[in-house]
Amino acid sequence: MTSSDLWDADTAARYDAESPEMFTPEVLDPTVAFLADLAGDGRALEFAIGTGRVAIPLADKGIDVVGIELSEPMVEHLHAKRPELPVTVGDMATTVVPGEFSLVYLVFNTIGNLRTQDEQVECFGNAARHLAPGGRFVIEMGLPAIRRMPPGQVAAPFDLSPEHVGFDTYDLATQAGISHHYTREADGSFRYGIHNFRYVWPAECDLMARLAGLELERRVADWAGAPFTGDSESHVSVWRKPLP
Repeated sequence: MTSSDLWDADTAARYDAESPEMFTPEVLDPTVAFLADLAGDGRALEFAIGTGRVAIPLADKGIDVVGIELSEPMVEHLHAKRPELPVTVGDMATTVVPGEFSLVYLVFNTIGNLRTQDEQVECFGNAARHLAPGGRFVIEMGLPAIRRMPPGQVAAPFDLSPEHVGFDTYDLATQAGISHHYTREADGSFRYGIHNFRYVWPAECDLMARLAGLELERRVADWAGAPFTGDSESHVSVWRKPLP
């Protein structure tokens, strides 16, 4: 069992269309280049592969990519685009696929889909379980906007546009968050949806990695390699499984 929200058929059908900016070359090209460089001649495993936004262009670079995904409807949409890409339906904290990998990766804040610290710790352990010695585990994660909130405020906006309004609410005691989405429909009405998550700090990720036997190799602010600083709003972190 997992605490993750389960993407249903309606959500999966809208998923790609509701995040067009994530499919632009400006976003995808540095992401795929970063991951391909780490994968090298080895295999890559994507946790929460979704509809294949990153996995498909990574496979097009010649990388042997497989995936794990909790939502069967998301897998169906991936296979409509790339039927031969192997995906196992299951949760990323415990599901095991055959073989060893030089790269395991999680993109677009997906570690937060696991809404308990125990599950997030298990996810790091599962990544280490799949990695060959010398292999890397990569996470892309946004940092919570809580420092922009004055005392007593519980919400922070992340998107304000004519077609979509989004804001996150936070429980600082539990690190639980909810993303609230108001999306304009064709008739001018708005559809409301939520996504539950648990935010996790970079230092907390490092401790989870250490528990899994992984070592921090690199942390940057984005896929283009910008330096990670105290003002960064996201991070891409790379942990390595030591050689024997």
